[in-house]
Amino acid sequence: MQRVNHSTVTQFILVGFSAFPDLQLMLFLLFLLMYLFTLLGNLLIMATVWSERSLHTPMYLFLCALSVSEILYTVAIIPRMLADLLSAQRSIALLACASQMFFSFSFGFTHSFLLTVMGYDRYVAICRPLRYNVLMSPRGGACLVGCSWAGGSVMGLVVTTAIFHLTFCGPSEIHHFACHVPPLLKLACGNNVPAVALGVGLVCITALLGCFLLILLSYAFIVAAILKIPSAEGRNKAFSTCASHVTVVVVHYGFASVIYLKPKGPQSLEGDTLMGITYTVLTPFLSPIIFSLRNKELKVAMKTFFSKLYPEKNVTI
Repeated sequence: MQRVNHSTVTQFILVGFSAFPDLQLMLFLLFLLMYLFTLLGNLLIMATVWSERSLHTPMYLFLCALSVSEILYTVAIIPRMLADLLSAQRSIALLACASQMFFSFSFGFTHSFLLTVMGYDRYVAICRPLRYNVLMSPRGGACLVGCSWAGGSVMGLVVTTAIFHLTFCGPSEIHHFACHVPPLLKLACGNNVPAVALGVGLVCITALLGCFLLILLSYAFIVAAILKIPSAEGRNKAFSTCASHVTVVVVHYGFASVIYLKPKGPQSLEGDTLMGITYTVLTPFLSPIIFSLRNKELKVAMKTFFSKLYPEKNVTI
C-alpha cells in the first residue's frame, strides 16, 4: 500500500523571492554581478596558479581545487535562482530538484573537506617542515584532493537519497530559492519523516563539526609552534601564510552555522530565504577576495600574471 501512495508530487514550485516583488530586478542585478565576480575571481586564481611555476606547490593545488568546487557549487544553484527572479514560472521537476540537491551538497561538502586538508597542509608546513616534501608529495596532495571530492560526493548521495526516498504529498511550494532540505521536509508526509530529518541533520552537522574541529586542532599546534619562533619577523611570516585560510574558514563556518545550527522556533519563511543567501551567494563571493588580498605570494603572482598579459601597462594589485 505504501508503494501506491509514493510521491504524488511530480514537480515543485520554488517560491524564492516572490515575497519581494518590487526588489526582484534589483536582486537579480546584484546577484548576477556577485556571481560573475565569483566566477572571474576563482578563474583568475586558477589561471595564476597554473601560469606561475613558483605556485606549483600542494598549498596552491588545494587552492585551485577549492576554486573549482566553489565554481561548481555556485553553478548548481545561482543560474537557476537568477532565472527564477525574472520568471513567473518557477516550477522544477522532481528529478531536477534531486539533481540540484545532490550537486550542491556534494560541492559544498567538498569545499569543507578541502578547507580541512588545507589546514593540515599548513600544520605540516609549520610544525613538520623537514618532512613536508614527504608528507605533502604531489601524489599525496592529489590523493587528499581526490578523497575530498569522493567524500563530498558520498555526502551528497547520502543526503539526496534519504530526502527523495520520502513521499511528497503536497503542497508543492518550496519556500526557498533552491531545493534545500528543511523546506522539502515540510512537504513530505509519512511516519518516517522525523527520523529522516534527524538523521540528515546529524550527518550534516557531524561532518561540518568534524571538519571544523580538525581545523581547530591543526591551528592549535600551529600557534604553539609559531610562538616558539624566536624572531618577530619569522612569527609574522608564519602567521601570514595562514591568514587567508583562517579568514575563509571563519566566513565559511560562520555562515554555515547560521544555516545548520540556528535555533528552532517560529520565524518567517522570508527570513530563511535571506539567510540562505549568506551561504549560497555571499560566501563564494568573499572567498576569492580574501585569498587574493590576504595571500602575499598570490598577490605578487597575480601582478606578474597581469604584467605578462599587458606588458605595456603598470599593473598594481
